[in-house]
Formats: sequence, C-alpha cells, structure tokens
Amino acid sequence: MDLPTLWFCAIALLWLGYLFLEGFDFGVGMLGPVLARKESERRVLINTIGPVWDGNEVWLIVAGGAMFAAFPGWYASLLSTAYLPFLVLLLVLIGRGVAFEYRGKHDSARWRRSWDAVIVIASWTAPFVVGLVLSANVFGLPLDANGDRVGGWWQIFTVPSVLGGLAVLGFSLLHGAVFLALKTEGGIRERAHRFAVRYGLVLLAPVVALVLLAQLTEGHAWTWVPLALVLVAGPAALARMAAWREGQAFALQGVALAAAVVTLFGALWPNVIPSTLDPAWSLSIAGTASSPYTLTVITWVAAFGMPAVLVYQGWTYWVFRKRIGTRHIPPVHTPA
Repeated sequence: MDLPTLWFCAIALLWLGYLFLEGFDFGVGMLGPVLARKESERRVLINTIGPVWDGNEVWLIVAGGAMFAAFPGWYASLLSTAYLPFLVLLLVLIGRGVAFEYRGKHDSARWRRSWDAVIVIASWTAPFVVGLVLSANVFGLPLDANGDRVGGWWQIFTVPSVLGGLAVLGFSLLHGAVFLALKTEGGIRERAHRFAVRYGLVLLAPVVALVLLAQLTEGHAWTWVPLALVLVAGPAALARMAAWREGQAFALQGVALAAAVVTLFGALWPNVIPSTLDPAWSLSIAGTASSPYTLTVITWVAAFGMPAVLVYQGWTYWVFRKRIGTRHIPPVHTPA
C-alpha cells in the first residue's frame, strides 16, 4: 500500500473515531429533554459525557489536520465548497462547549434552561451538518477542472447529502440512548433503554438507505461485504439492547458504524471528491496527495503520536467507566 492510500484509509479511520465517540455525546445532548425529568437527572446526563466530550471533538480536528497535511487539494476544495456548513458546525460546537461549562455557574433555573437549549440545538445541528458534508463528499460536488465549486453554496444540498445528514443524526440519537442505558442507573437507564428499543429501527433506516445508495451508485464488488455487515450488526445491536445487554449493543453499534464508513469511503475510492459535472474533473487520491517527503514525515509523527493519544483516551474512559445516577449528584452549590 502506497502512502497516499494509507493516509486515505487513516482519514477514514479518524472520521470513524469522530462519528463513534462524538456521536453518542451528540445523542446525549439531543435526548436531554426526552429522558431527564428534573434538574438532578439533567446533571446526570451531562456528567456521563462531562469527562470525555472535549476529547471526542479532538478527532474532528485531527481529521481536518490530516486532510490538510496529506491531501491539501482535497482540504481546499471541500472546505471552500462547504464553507457555510463548516462555519455553522464550528459555531454550534463552540456554543455547545460554552454551554457545558457555563450552565452550572449560576444558581438560576432560567439560566440553566437557556444553556440547556443551546446544548440541545447544537447537538441536533452538528451531526446533521457533519453527515451532510461527508455524504456530499462521497456522492460528489459540482467541481470544475480547477477543483472550484460551480454554483452557489446551496449546491451541497442534494438528496444523498440530506440523507447522509439524517443518517448521522439518527445514528447519533440511537447511539446516545444506548450509551445512556450503559452509563446510568434507575429511571434514566430504563427510559433510555425503552427509547432505543422502540425507535431503533426507525433511526437506523437512513443509515441503511445511505449505504445502499452508495453501493448501488458508486460501490465496488468488495464493498458488498461491509454493507452486509451493516445489515447484520445494526439489528443485532437492537436485539442485544432488548435483552438488556447494553455493552454488547454499544459494541455492535460500533461495528455497524465501522462497516458503514468502510462502505462509503470504499465507494469514494480512488477519488477524494467526485465531480458531478464531469468525471474527468474528479479529485483523485494521487492527484491531491502531498509530496512523498511530506507524507513520510507525517507518517512517522502519527506512528509515535497516535498510540499515545489512544492510550490516554482509553485510560480516560476506563477511569470513568462506572454507572452514575441521581444519588451521585451533589446539591447545587449556592455562593454565600
């Protein structure tokens, strides 16, 4: 495997990590008004992701940085074509992070409700934008021979890209419910379990439709294998969830997501952005890759840095692995 192909696979892996880890904390944010009945339960939901949500967002930064370093042509065309969606994504992620930090700074129900609204809106918006952009990337953008977008910013909104937004949104919502059932106890766990079992198939339907569309329009013979895995692992996760095996359901959700990402990036290969105007204008892996020297340097950096990051993040999840409930939530501190 040459270095450009290796880095194409590495970027797919980084997006997988982001969708899996950030997916469940987006889901937790979306489910706040549904699963939390009182302030102590809202604090439980936030505390399930409190130690990890900012680390999860690092995967997005690294994915963007890897695209910039390994495929500057890909980075330039995608971000310039989808600059408004990326701007929206950046703003809602900033607002969401501020809301997590500020909602407990003042003992006022109105204050907390305002920041909770920011969390909910941002948690619904961000996964849809991520899915929209990634799907538009896979199914193609209106690029000319210079790699520039033809038409207005709204060209990114197509049937496949909107389906992709709904797919990431639905997966995140289900993923968050499974995570909360795994991480909480008492009434929150029961409500999260009931939500996942009742709505799981509906939430997974856009994911299945997206990978089927990618396979039928852009796929290769070998990408039928991961697609079949999506069709098996998704329902299997719901079956294990119905049996109250939340850990197994969470793992199977990861398998289904990994298979979906392999299917989508497999359909994209050997391009990084197909052109919907003329296939000859598509941006390829080889045509947008950095120089061999640059790819060699960043490969050595990643070889030493990535294991350290994975060990540290894995240790964080291990430390905060236990279930929590309202009995673990201390009273609100009121300054004297």
